[in-house]
Amino acid sequence: MAEAFAGTWRLVDSSHFDEYMKAIGVGFATRQIANLTKPTTIIELEGDTVTVKTQSTFKSTEISFKLEEEFEETTADDRHVKSLVTLDGGKLVHVQKWDGKETTLVRELQDGKLILTLTMGTVVCTRTYEKAT
Repeated sequence: MAEAFAGTWRLVDSSHFDEYMKAIGVGFATRQIANLTKPTTIIELEGDTVTVKTQSTFKSTEISFKLEEEFEETTADDRHVKSLVTLDGGKLVHVQKWDGKETTLVRELQDGKLILTLTMGTVVCTRTYEKAT
């Protein structure tokens, strides 16, 4: 099922991203730059390992993981988190925990687009990606 997410995805729309970054503790200067970038996300599968690469002019990150196995992650904003990714009802659910806090990143496919929903407390950000040709 995770195979459906494989591919190269370009950000085309974003709402409430600044509010989300504030909620997770990203500083003003970093938020200003991040709000201007339109990252490309590349999702690859090799065996039971999923690799998610996020590339932008500002910063690029890469994580590799196996579904349902906790792993250490350093986020683009340099948080050191414990992450767990599961497949739930056709959605990739990525939970990050650090310093007693928790945020959820849910990736799902709708009408050929990749919808990324970021939730921190009551703040919900939606980022829409289209598959690159």
